[in-house]
Amino acid sequence: VVIEMESISLLLEEALSPYQVTLTTSGVQDECLVTVKNPAGAIVVEREVDRAQLTDKRMLVDVVDCLLRDIKIAEGRLEPSVIAALRNAAQTRSATAA
Repeated sequence: VVIEMESISLLLEEALSPYQVTLTTSGVQDECLVTVKNPAGAIVVEREVDRAQLTDKRMLVDVVDCLLRDIKIAEGRLEPSVIAALRNAAQTRSATAA
């Protein structure tokens, strides 16, 4: 299911409320820069994401999950043990995918 960029921006805003989300095109390979600001306007998370990840509904859910996790880490709301477990899981996934 392909979603248009304006819709993606709205979906991200809704999913990450009360944070403000800005979506800008960056790079030569169709990447998008996702900037998440807290209600005070300070940047909490900035991630470069492949446009394909934003236009595929299932991949978009993963992007939102990762952004939510990154927001919690940036704001100190995840315990270090949880961060370590997430890193381990990511390394295991990348090792099995290789």
